Amino acid sequence: MPRLFGTDGVRGVANKELTAELALHLGEAAARVLLAAGGDARPRAVVGQDSRLSGPMLAQAVAAGLAGAGVDVEHAGVIPTPGIAYLTAEAGYDLGVMISASHNPMEDNGIKFFGKGGFKLPDTVEDQIEGLLGEEWERPTGTGVGSITNAAGHADQLYIDHLLSAIDVRLDGLTVVTDTANGATSNVAPEAFRRAGATVITINNDPAGDNINRDAGSTHPEGLQRAVVEHGADLGVAFDGDADRCLAVDSAGNLVDGDQIMGIFAVAKKEAGALSHNTLVVTVMSNLGLLNAMKERGIATVQTAVGDRYVLEEMKRGGFALGGEQSGHIINLEKATTGDGTLTALLLAQRLVKTGQSLAELARVMTRLPQVLINVSGVDKAAASTNQAVLDAVAAEEAKLGDAGRVLLRPSGTQPLVRVMVEADTEAHAQEVAERLADVVKENLAL
Repeated sequence: MPRLFGTDGVRGVANKELTAELALHLGEAAARVLLAAGGDARPRAVVGQDSRLSGPMLAQAVAAGLAGAGVDVEHAGVIPTPGIAYLTAEAGYDLGVMISASHNPMEDNGIKFFGKGGFKLPDTVEDQIEGLLGEEWERPTGTGVGSITNAAGHADQLYIDHLLSAIDVRLDGLTVVTDTANGATSNVAPEAFRRAGATVITINNDPAGDNINRDAGSTHPEGLQRAVVEHGADLGVAFDGDADRCLAVDSAGNLVDGDQIMGIFAVAKKEAGALSHNTLVVTVMSNLGLLNAMKERGIATVQTAVGDRYVLEEMKRGGFALGGEQSGHIINLEKATTGDGTLTALLLAQRLVKTGQSLAELARVMTRLPQVLINVSGVDKAAASTNQAVLDAVAAEEAKLGDAGRVLLRPSGTQPLVRVMVEADTEAHAQEVAERLADVVKENLAL
């Protein structure tokens, strides 16, 4: 039986794979693992959600499971995932729970847990939770049952205060367009930028339960690119549904991705003498252009598997302060315990103000190699790393590309598909290689 927890919690179609019953049992099992860790005081947990229609159903079910096992629960309402991580760490909660499927379509949802200190749970603890599902045990009664209280609004303000404390300049005179993907930062990001002094224009900022990520946010930045040009803005920032990632747009409407943002931050930190061990942590999906640019500037790079949790694990292991993903998950460990899109946006705006440079000028820190990504669905993603025909095809294409490009073929950690990524000297060349490999995957891994 496949593992219930993926690379970013438990995900599935809400009310189908991810039911209220499963959410309740996950909450109960998480509480039991928490209680087994000991401690004299009654454990406390905070639960948040993004703006999906299924969010309240699953959040209340998780809260019921936690309270039924003897945990006092505070519901923070709609709040970004990094907001839950921050609250868990700074407000002394023993457990944080976020109900979100991040950038996935509206019908999906997910449950991710944060331990004391605000870090995502390690695989071993997730396995303990999964192992307790469905197991009979003696539930508490009477005063042993936990409480559930509403902390919405108050939690938002605590988190916004934290975000503003992370920058040390005002943003007066800066015009920023925020695309909140009708998601979890619809209130937080615009208010944080306004309080910092920026002129804020919002798009896709009307969460209705069914429109999260729909033609909006970091997975669909086209509307933001148009809006930045139309309003003559200095900067555009696009978030995903739970706001743990951020992409940017310069004043000419050009997209600035996570690799470019990481390059900007790494150079800034090195100039300030604050880039720990002079190292940036990236994933295997980061563009070869970023690796080359960092090497030219004397900055080391360490690569991990795809997933911000793996970036974070490497950062903690090596004592590194900055890392992230091309998709816009950027972790600044001095200020956050997980990827934080709103924090990234504010720090990027701060860099514009401090340098007096435009985002386009800052983004020239690296030259991206043309990169093509094809998602192949309807295949056995588990066989992607073992099928000999696929492995041979990848090896042959890598040999042809040599040092001028690369191939990455991997199963998605959150969706039922195989990702084929190719970098080459030209867009056409990368497209040609990617399409050939996608055809091989379809032919040999078809279900």
